[in-house]
Amino acid sequence: MTGTDTGRTGADDIDLGVVLRALADEHRRAVVMELAADPNDGERACHSFNLPVAKQTRTYHFRTLVDSGLLCEINYGNKKGVRLRRADVDRRLPGLLDLLAAEFNSSATPPPRPQTHLANSTSPPLTPHA
Repeated sequence: MTGTDTGRTGADDIDLGVVLRALADEHRRAVVMELAADPNDGERACHSFNLPVAKQTRTYHFRTLVDSGLLCEINYGNKKGVRLRRADVDRRLPGLLDLLAAEFNSSATPPPRPQTHLANSTSPPLTPHA
């Protein structure tokens, strides 16, 4: 089944202020980070993202990302897909997607383990309060 791309046509319609406002929300930023980290630039269904929000809120977030120019929407009639407008975003805002992909990849790694108390340390060991 072939869908209709309802996205914009060029990089000139991407405005930095609008993009930054769209990325200010952690859920929208997570979607773009995940897409930016995918080198295949595949189309994804909106429900394939792990967003802990209601369906109406999810729709609002994706509409905001499409309106900002970061994503294009493909309409299949009874369902929709989204794709990152990588070429247009890279042309208009070089390096932005690389930063978001790097943030996604660094957040996917486990946090560093806390250092244990060394026996030769001059500071006293931590004790819980009574």
